[in-house]
Amino acid sequence: MAAPGRDRRDSDAVRITTAPTSKQEELDHRRRRYLISMVIRTLCFLGAVLVGDNWFRWVLIAGAVFLPYVAVVMANGAAPRTEGTDLVQPMQGYKELE
Repeated sequence: MAAPGRDRRDSDAVRITTAPTSKQEELDHRRRRYLISMVIRTLCFLGAVLVGDNWFRWVLIAGAVFLPYVAVVMANGAAPRTEGTDLVQPMQGYKELE
């Protein structure tokens, strides 16, 4: 059954499968990635303390120092807009709610 106010032959249907994720879902995903990165950073610090004095300690310290920068860049990187997912503009002649 066609939606009210739309002709069955109307080819400008909204494609729900290509719709981008909601802003809230994207924000939650970025927060989760940031939290995981900070947990890894904390483990690097703890590992650097526990591993003793060898070359692996410096690798862990370097990871703990540079991981915050990487985590912030990843958290601030928003998903790009997908082409063709904008809402269909109302056509002329159709009544709209005011």
